[in-house]
Parts: sequence; C-alpha cells; structure tokens
Amino acid sequence: MKFLGFAYRFVSNFVFLALVYYSLNFLEKYQQRAIVAILVLVYAAMRVASAFRSFHFFQRVERLELEARRLAGLTGEGPASNASRKQVVSDVSALRRDGEMKSYIDLLFLALVILLCISKIVTD
Repeated sequence: MKFLGFAYRFVSNFVFLALVYYSLNFLEKYQQRAIVAILVLVYAAMRVASAFRSFHFFQRVERLELEARRLAGLTGEGPASNASRKQVVSDVSALRRDGEMKSYIDLLFLALVILLCISKIVTD
C-alpha cells in the first residue's frame, strides 16, 4: 500500500503538470496565457505553503516519537505493554516518513509547475 500511495501521488502530480503544460501551450494570446500562469502560480504557492506546514507538523511528530520512546523506556509496566508501545511508535514513525516522502514528491512537481509558469510569463 505504501508504494501505491507514492505511485498515486506521483501520477496525480504528473497529470497536474501535464494539464498546466498543455493549457499554457494551447493559449495563443500572451495576455490569456499570462493570466492562466499567474492563477496557477497562486494555486501552486498555496500548495507549497501547505507542504511546508506539513513538514513543520512532521517535525513535531518526530519530537513526540522521541519523547514516547524515552518514556516507554522509563515505565516498568511489563513486556506486553512495552511491546505494544514500541509497535505504535514504530508505526507512527513509518507513517511520518511516508508523509514526508509524499510532501517531497509534491514539492518536486510544484517546483516544475512554477518553473513552467514563470517561463511562459517571461517568454512571449
């Protein structure tokens, strides 16, 4: 499922990039192309801000993971509860890493979209 999530994120971002590319190339008038490019830039900026907020969130989750590992080592409630806590912490850690990878994929494609839009605005 993890790789399907990455593949879906890659394909959906690639489709977005392709739509932006074709929509900007099929517009003949510079003014229309510039307006569409600026609107796409605004949308991409909002998604970039969201991706950076998610990195901030993942950083906080990482701190909580470290604190949970530290506290799990201090409590002496028995091996069964300790094993379940370690499993929960490792599951959260895996989900955090996957979320970070998906955010990196998003940022890669958003950077490509931004470069495409800027190139279409600058060139006539």
